[in-house]
Amino acid sequence: MALEATHGNQMNPQKVYEQFEDIDQQNESYLVGMWSFLITEIMFFGVLIFCYTLYRWQYQPSFYAMSKLLDMKMGTINTIILLTSSFTMVLAVHYAQIQRRAAQLYALLFTILCAFGFLIVKYFEYSHKFHVNLFPNPTFVWPALDNPALTASVPEPVAKMFFSLYFAMTGLHGIHVVVGILLLGALSYLVWKKSTLVEDFMVTEMIGLYWHFVDLVWIFLFPLFYLMPK
Repeated sequence: MALEATHGNQMNPQKVYEQFEDIDQQNESYLVGMWSFLITEIMFFGVLIFCYTLYRWQYQPSFYAMSKLLDMKMGTINTIILLTSSFTMVLAVHYAQIQRRAAQLYALLFTILCAFGFLIVKYFEYSHKFHVNLFPNPTFVWPALDNPALTASVPEPVAKMFFSLYFAMTGLHGIHVVVGILLLGALSYLVWKKSTLVEDFMVTEMIGLYWHFVDLVWIFLFPLFYLMPK
């Protein structure tokens, strides 16, 4: 049976469950668990970033030339979209803390809208790469886009390696965005139904941490692929 405890102010009572001694220990266990999960995700992306760094160091001129085939405008738009979604996620956590459920729901829905916007932009970007056969599979076409200068400066194996890393890293990030949409959608539904499961603002905060991680990964991917220095 859970006990009621006040954390922060009287407007936001939190339940202390019987396996915890107090509210601080309970919240700390939430944070430790979530950060442990995020660290495993960081190591997962870290391996890919290490591979990218190694090949980019070895084939820097070729990687720079290949980066020009990416759409800078779409990458910038997606960066703005995700930064906006981070701000609305912060608002959702704030409104959860002060028990303003309607405002929290609107902030969550806007965050979901931004997430879908990101995926839509990425869909159009991917579609172009598939259309010109730059996806690294048996249909990969090199020379690309009737650009003889690029073809002469970049060997086909290196071009395939670049796009293999591009699709692997941005695709994995896209999967995390989809997972974020599912989590935010479930949370929005529970807030809308005024479920007791979301009376504790820590639920919103934990999902918020995950979403900020997703945004942070893109902040690394965007300069790695789109803002590559010569």
